[in-house]
Amino acid sequence: MTMNPSEPLFSGPPCLAEIEAARPPAGTVAAWWLGQHSFILKYPGGMRIGLDLFLSDTPKRLLPPLARPDQLSGLDIIVGTHDHGDHIDRPAWPILARNNPRAQFVVPRTIRDLLAADLGLPLERVHGVDVGMPFARDAITITALPAAHERLEASAHEPGHSCLGVVVEMAGTAIYHAGDTCLYEGIWAALRRWPRLAAMLLPINGRDAARYGANIIGNMTWQEAVDLAGELRPGLAVPAHWGMFSANTEDPAKFADYARLKYPDLRVHVPTPGGRWIIG
Repeated sequence: MTMNPSEPLFSGPPCLAEIEAARPPAGTVAAWWLGQHSFILKYPGGMRIGLDLFLSDTPKRLLPPLARPDQLSGLDIIVGTHDHGDHIDRPAWPILARNNPRAQFVVPRTIRDLLAADLGLPLERVHGVDVGMPFARDAITITALPAAHERLEASAHEPGHSCLGVVVEMAGTAIYHAGDTCLYEGIWAALRRWPRLAAMLLPINGRDAARYGANIIGNMTWQEAVDLAGELRPGLAVPAHWGMFSANTEDPAKFADYARLKYPDLRVHVPTPGGRWIIG
């Protein structure tokens, strides 16, 4: 891929200006949390990936969008782990596609054709992944893992998993974005394919009868997320999927405190919206 380093890649709110200016050192990745399970990763050389970008200004948001989709440009890959509005933001994606002409979209294979048709996206820009079906572009590889939200479920449309987590790899740095998932038999073995994950981005909002009765499908609890990271010992454990909806949130301090006491050598970063940190 050819990039013009003088091209204005981001404009608008302060965090986007910071993303534009960031030059992460070799062997590291700069990361920003945009709330919920939304992250932007920027690599040395300028490659930028958006994970589960949630940019629509919906009435129930506790945290307003840090950027409008028409302010975000320069992305190379946009990943949506499953077809819920706070992970694949359907109103935002056609705008992102126009503003990011280089961007390729990565989604579960089970929804690829349907999603492209619904959103009017060229099929050649939308790539389906599943277990054993990774996506590769330039030096980036995106490997799909099953996600149990709250169960491991196949799609009604195509064979495969309707909810995924992904491991993003470049230059020896592997980052796990769990998507929405609970623990399930096999998740430890699947993640041990990577001897040392640089970071694990984990949902912590949990699940209970009240939420399930309200059709709010749940995730790992903060304790389960810490124990998963504590078992696998990534370079950094990051709690996410909190602080966006009043009926479906959790206190990340519980994650940090439990990790500090039970796994004192586990590095934890509790992100702030729009704040940058370095992985690696």
